[in-house]
Amino acid sequence: MNALELDKVTKAYDGLTAVSNLNLRIAQSSIFGLLGPNGAGKTTTLRMILRIILPDSGTIRVMGAPLTETVQDRIGYLPEERGLYTRMAVRPLLVFLGGLKGLKESEANRRAKQWLERFEIAAWSERKLEELSKGMQQKVQFIAAVLHDPPLLILDEPFTGFDPMNVAAVKNVMMEMHDRGTTIILSTHRMEQVEMMCDSICLVDHGKQLLDGDLREIKRAYGKNTVRIEFAGTRNGFDLARFATSVNRYGTVVEARLRPEIDPQEILKAAVAQNISLARFELVEPPLADIFVEKVTAAHA
Repeated sequence: MNALELDKVTKAYDGLTAVSNLNLRIAQSSIFGLLGPNGAGKTTTLRMILRIILPDSGTIRVMGAPLTETVQDRIGYLPEERGLYTRMAVRPLLVFLGGLKGLKESEANRRAKQWLERFEIAAWSERKLEELSKGMQQKVQFIAAVLHDPPLLILDEPFTGFDPMNVAAVKNVMMEMHDRGTTIILSTHRMEQVEMMCDSICLVDHGKQLLDGDLREIKRAYGKNTVRIEFAGTRNGFDLARFATSVNRYGTVVEARLRPEIDPQEILKAAVAQNISLARFELVEPPLADIFVEKVTAAHA
């Protein structure tokens, strides 16, 4: 059984189509990446899954059942635009939100204390949310999304506002929940997180699907047509543009998407001829960020 199914879902605002005939199949216990540039229709899609807004046409099913208020309680949601009752104390706020999702007060209180201790903010549990730092408030918002242990968890830019240590803490929780069978929908612009975590993806733009399916299969379909080079010394005068359709530079590391007629050995020969010292040279599948840019650029052409 799929955790989530969307069939021909469409939504328009004042004649502008935000989502057009969207079809999704998200396998149970998977991590799914919903990707797209700003204004692509991702947030509208998530809001329809949550019944915040209703589609103009099409159907949505969660865990095999039509989307109702009861089914909605089985979903956890972390919105991109954070928003909690800032004048409430942290623990009572979490207990209140847990109650809205069907938890008994005693159980919601027990879970809230455990989560606050895990995220190292238990000392602030009786303070008003507005008294906490932004990072602490982000932690509380995340706890609110997972407190009722939902079988379907939707995370919209979950790492925004977190330092690297807290990014790791949130990621660890996500993977633990995934290991227990939770289905996670991840909407983010951080392609490196998607590549490391997601089983499948859907790329949307202007409300339309540009690409969807198993992430590994998508990358394999592009083939190993990208070279990743790390320079041991200077690369002055070494022009990769003549070998590649695109070149991305990251300090001493460069990724170049090869032209179809280019043999990677030509780059090595050119480097030797110019006395360019390389610390690493490997042929890899293109990064998801490159596929993203290529598909969106082609759609706008």
